[in-house]
Amino acid sequence: MRKPLIVGNWKMYKTITEAVAYVDRIKAQLPPADQVEVELAVPTLFLQSLVERTRGTNLKIAAENCFYQDEGAFTGETSPVALRELGIKHVILGHSERRRLFYESDAVVNQKVHAALQAGICPLLCVDETMKRQVQGDRVQWVVSQVLTGLAGVTAAQLPRVTLAYEPSWAIGAGKAAATPSEANEGCYLIRQTLARLYGESAAARVRILYGGSVNQTNLPALLAQSDIDGVLIGRASLDPAVFLQMVAVAQQITNGNDEGSLK
Repeated sequence: MRKPLIVGNWKMYKTITEAVAYVDRIKAQLPPADQVEVELAVPTLFLQSLVERTRGTNLKIAAENCFYQDEGAFTGETSPVALRELGIKHVILGHSERRRLFYESDAVVNQKVHAALQAGICPLLCVDETMKRQVQGDRVQWVVSQVLTGLAGVTAAQLPRVTLAYEPSWAIGAGKAAATPSEANEGCYLIRQTLARLYGESAAARVRILYGGSVNQTNLPALLAQSDIDGVLIGRASLDPAVFLQMVAVAQQITNGNDEGSLK
């Protein structure tokens, strides 16, 4: 069974005062971690304070980005080793906004994936639906291009530490259900099939694949009911603690509503 993972991505919102108040409000109201895992990806400036305030709770704090070197003359960047020392488990890499606004190439994203893994952090690798044609003998296969490039050089032993997020670029920040649940599931399915071609069916079946793209209270239940969606990456809707708690509660209800034999 792939345990559901709900991640709120704050992006560049909130002050430290607002961030602490938010975390203090929700940290004691979350379901047990063996039912649903809950994380907040927050600006680097807040990481240490929020990690300390959530210690011993079911709320985990994730980073929104890191650099591909452990240290050096890289003004303004964040070391993956420093993140690990803080107790960070996940770091979002390759988000569509990083690719589009900060011109991060597939090669740079791949470097960051390797740096995070080397530092002992689990990458949450964001990819879109761009497909690449592969020819193997007389067979033609279509695979998700950013999965190939993002995971280049990642071994089968490292793969279980990677989480992927399907975020169609046209759905990010749209403020509506830009992708239907079936469209979202199809994207996650294609990602899983690409993983299967790279690492085998069994390995692919164990990787969690999230959906991210204008996730809200309305479309969440249908998204989580899909066979290949193992959680969500929530942007704008995660900024309101009451809304975020409600969405986590929905995930818990859906998980508890499944018999063990029918869970993904």
